Amino acid sequence: MLGEFDLIDRYFRDAAAHRDDVVLGVGDDGALLRPKAGFDLVMVTDTLVEGTHFKSGASPHSIGHRALAVNLSDLAAMGAKPAWALLALTLPATDESWLKEFASGFLDLARQYGLALVGGDTTRGPLSVTVQAIGYVPYGRGLRRSGARVDDVVLVSGTLGDAAAGLHDSNDYLSQRFDYPTPRIALGESLLDVASAAMDVSDGLLADLGKLTAASGVGATVTIDSLPLSKELLGERGRDEARRLALTGGDDYELLFTMPPARWEQWQRISTERSVADQSVAITPIGHIDAHQGLRMTLAGQPIDRTALGIVRSGWDHFKA
Repeated sequence: MLGEFDLIDRYFRDAAAHRDDVVLGVGDDGALLRPKAGFDLVMVTDTLVEGTHFKSGASPHSIGHRALAVNLSDLAAMGAKPAWALLALTLPATDESWLKEFASGFLDLARQYGLALVGGDTTRGPLSVTVQAIGYVPYGRGLRRSGARVDDVVLVSGTLGDAAAGLHDSNDYLSQRFDYPTPRIALGESLLDVASAAMDVSDGLLADLGKLTAASGVGATVTIDSLPLSKELLGERGRDEARRLALTGGDDYELLFTMPPARWEQWQRISTERSVADQSVAITPIGHIDAHQGLRMTLAGQPIDRTALGIVRSGWDHFKA
């Protein structure tokens, strides 16, 4: 049976991308990193717990991918380029087959974005994974939630609601959207100096837009007719349920952002789609920022409340769920 340090040596030392700014990586008491001059560091962290963030018995490859992807999504929301990560892994027991698949899912994604694994910890206990990812943005230019202004257009990448359906549905496309979220790194970088505010959609569109507008001291109106819904979600759940999942489901890890109307028109003229990781990601306007705080919704041009849409809660909250 592998001990803690054997586990680290076999699966995680000298893993992921090799970078010139890593002076000392996995295996010491700490990592030594040499950030570039003229950049701000962006540090994010997320914990995934079995039974809360992924099902018991979920594919270890998908857990490894997902654990890193949700952190990369936070970096994307701030326009940051990924650089380094630390991994804390709590395991009920040493299972080499499980570890091999987990490491493959984690490290394949790390290499895709040129990210180096520089340290972490392993311990015994209920299965959970904590990742801290670190990236960088040009000095003073990191995207924030607090910049939205009245009349800004509210935009979102990709489609919404797929992952929430994929948690329970057997549809391959929807399941993949939950198990293998795509961090929108290239899109986030392209939004620097363009978006007025940004964040990722992890807890549900209404919940996350509520956080963005609260941070900006504004409100927003969402046009239900404009929500981007995949044909797979519509086919499995129907339009009404698809809309509810898009508004409240969470786990999409798409980018939610705002920009002035004139800038959005200019951006559209350049391209209606942005190439991200060799995939085209559609950008959809779904509403606008207004002065009256709180969130409002319209359908077919008329105001509609949450009750009429069958919405009980705005999104995920670990301590209210």
